Amino acid sequence: MYFLGVDIGSLTCDAVLVDDTAAIVAASVVPTGARNVEAIARAKDEALRAAGIEEGQLSALVSTGYGRERVSGRASAVTEITCHARGMAALLPEVQVLIDIGGQDSKAIRLGPDGRVTEFAMNDKCAAGTGRFLEAMARALQVDIEELAELDRGAAGTQSISSMCTVFAESEVVSLIAEGAAVREIVSGINRSIASRTLSLVKRVARDVKQLKVGMSGGVALNAGVVRALSAALGAEILVPARPDTVGALGAALIARERFSR
Repeated sequence: MYFLGVDIGSLTCDAVLVDDTAAIVAASVVPTGARNVEAIARAKDEALRAAGIEEGQLSALVSTGYGRERVSGRASAVTEITCHARGMAALLPEVQVLIDIGGQDSKAIRLGPDGRVTEFAMNDKCAAGTGRFLEAMARALQVDIEELAELDRGAAGTQSISSMCTVFAESEVVSLIAEGAAVREIVSGINRSIASRTLSLVKRVARDVKQLKVGMSGGVALNAGVVRALSAALGAEILVPARPDTVGALGAALIARERFSR
């Protein structure tokens, strides 16, 4: 038996396939683009093809993410908060506070036993500190977004990004470039601004995380520079699974398995 989880976000659509033992069989990540229904189909097809099975062999499918209602053939649609918590509990069961930064929103989630959500906080509708924010910063710096992960290496922390509005922050970065500021200092300032904003979210679910295990999921967790800045701001190590961008889809697949079994 096979169970599929699909996480449709603003930047990527992720699919994870698990078997009846809860082992991960295959995973795929594709850009969402403007046509999310096509992205959903592609993510599903790539995961099924990687596993060497057909859609008819699926026992259940659960969807999550902002576009979860658009996934056809689903057994149910579950919030991304629940799915990220469930996925992280399977990968790193020791995590007690989960930071999930996706394409358009950020969340801090307090976890209880077995990945149960006991409390959570979300950012407002502004995309500051999310994947969209980082895309805008990379565009202003004229670098690929993947390069941002290491561009802060060796920075002394001499520059700060005061605005968390994506539009104003982009203008601020352009001004710093014109003034001759070093790219590594600008990127360091960007990362520290994201960390500062995320810290306020975390404090809403846990006043002091120094004695707690903190984990991170979502596509921004692939950015080592942001993870380092967050770790420094929190004063705690941040645990990141091997595929943080597929944690939500994994959680959805595991929920599909559990509900089918019941």
